[in-house]
Amino acid sequence: MGTSVTISAATDQDAEQILKLQYLCYQQEAALYDDYGIEPLTQTLQALRAELGEGCVVVARLGEEVVGSVRGTVDEDGTGRIAKLIVHPRMQRHGLGGRLLDAVEGRLAAERSATRYRLFTGHRSEGNLRLYRSRGYVPVGTEQLTPRLNVVTLEKEVHRPAGAEELVAQA
Repeated sequence: MGTSVTISAATDQDAEQILKLQYLCYQQEAALYDDYGIEPLTQTLQALRAELGEGCVVVARLGEEVVGSVRGTVDEDGTGRIAKLIVHPRMQRHGLGGRLLDAVEGRLAAERSATRYRLFTGHRSEGNLRLYRSRGYVPVGTEQLTPRLNVVTLEKEVHRPAGAEELVAQA
């Protein structure tokens, strides 16, 4: 019998696996932009543990192995900022990125009152752009960070089912 992928909140015990996976996954991005000094490749375990304590971090597990992760925070204005969506290369193109994105969006809205989501990716990261657009994100800006890298910012509003406000008000 095969093991299915489960998605849950990350724990401090996941930190080392997340960091190793992050390093593996961001090699493709670094090569795409010829920049191996990007923050996901230089982040320390201590900095990652701080993010685990402060933000909303979700992981995908295949058995005991962390095969995906995503992080989010919510600003004072209600903007959920989503970052570092990673999926192990052998698990990509099977819907896991979308499942992780849905999970972090749901948690940011339910637990931290997000009213919209914002994320960014490099202009050459076609797979990322395709995923985000398929999930309802629209480009709202582009910023040139280096001669080789333009960062595309994408946003979408939080989708609340009809009647959700009334249910919350009655609770």
